[in-house]
Amino acid sequence: MGEANCQKYGVPLYGAAWVPLRDLYNKKNHPQKQEEEKEEEKEEKKSEPAEETINKKNSWLVLSGGGGAGSSGIPNSLLLTQFDSSSNSLSETPVARHGTGDLLPYRMAVHPSGDGLICAFPESCRWFEWNVPTSMETNDLGLRASERVLTELENVGQQLALAFNKEGSALAVGSEDGHLRVFKRPSMALIIDKADAHPTLKDLDFSLDGRFLVSLGGGPCRIWDVETATVVASLLRENDEVFTSCRFSVNGNGTQILYITAMRDRGGSIVSFDTSSWTRMSSKHLVRDPISAFNVSPDGEHLAIGTIQGDVFIYKSSNTRVASIIKKAHLGLVTALKFSEDSRLLVSASMDSSVRVTKVEEDTTLKGLTILVFVLQGFWFIMMIAIIFLLAYYHWNDKPLPFAY
Repeated sequence: MGEANCQKYGVPLYGAAWVPLRDLYNKKNHPQKQEEEKEEEKEEKKSEPAEETINKKNSWLVLSGGGGAGSSGIPNSLLLTQFDSSSNSLSETPVARHGTGDLLPYRMAVHPSGDGLICAFPESCRWFEWNVPTSMETNDLGLRASERVLTELENVGQQLALAFNKEGSALAVGSEDGHLRVFKRPSMALIIDKADAHPTLKDLDFSLDGRFLVSLGGGPCRIWDVETATVVASLLRENDEVFTSCRFSVNGNGTQILYITAMRDRGGSIVSFDTSSWTRMSSKHLVRDPISAFNVSPDGEHLAIGTIQGDVFIYKSSNTRVASIIKKAHLGLVTALKFSEDSRLLVSASMDSSVRVTKVEEDTTLKGLTILVFVLQGFWFIMMIAIIFLLAYYHWNDKPLPFAY
């Protein structure tokens, strides 16, 4: 592809996430200062230049993928790679690789505070732990399989969805056969155990306060109260909609909102729901191609979708207008999208083995066109007012129009 922010790593990729490097480093080396560091970071965000903040954080990515079982010759593995914001470039080769043998790591979720990550393999889920770097500046971050076996997720079949709540105190997993399980972390005590939650379970997400869990995958989208383990709402599809992905977020005034991507015969849409009444607020058609990946920035300001054609679109959530378009960001379908913690970077991964990091900024061409349209609209408005004024003047003064013969 010839771009430094896009690299191919030799294996079809199914998962991509940012490594919470600062959190895991502080947890190991300065556990007593971890909370203090978080408060300091909040102050840094207010005072330091945006570019400096990017350089300090979000420089590591973990990727999952491979060729599956058999003799394809394509290894199954978890990869670690680096992104340098100053040069807008990804490392040309993975910095570290952890092979998983014949087992394909099909789905992956990183614990938000750096405890590790969980991977879904064809029959079971496994936990992985970080080899923490000796300092924030070195590139000796690593990954290893944990000695702790997740017995609760052994021989449960393929899990298609994995999600932690914001604090990392709960883990939800959704199975290919529609079985929903929610566990407390780290005890792995079951909170919800519903074998027939859906015909198949494709996506999950916790609300920002951890109170609700949304699940979808055939039939209505369901909202679960995590504490009572009950369904509090069923969100119905309209017309020929097929729900594909779901994410909780916040709107401009801080109110929680639920976004769901939907496919119809004319293409992909984003539907929004009010989380107090669970009523449909809006639905906007966005793309003609099927949507294969979806994510919302942590600050709630941007939505991102990836298509089966390899395109990536970033929208302003306030008005669902395009902020950036990356046509043919990948040559294969987009399998994963993930915004960085500070919402300024977006990673996308694809079946074509490629990874791309996109800086979140408005497309200047689109912005220029918007300004041009605004200026032209203003010009024609002024012209119309002038014409009306002239017509009124000649009418009331009983004078012939200068262009009348």
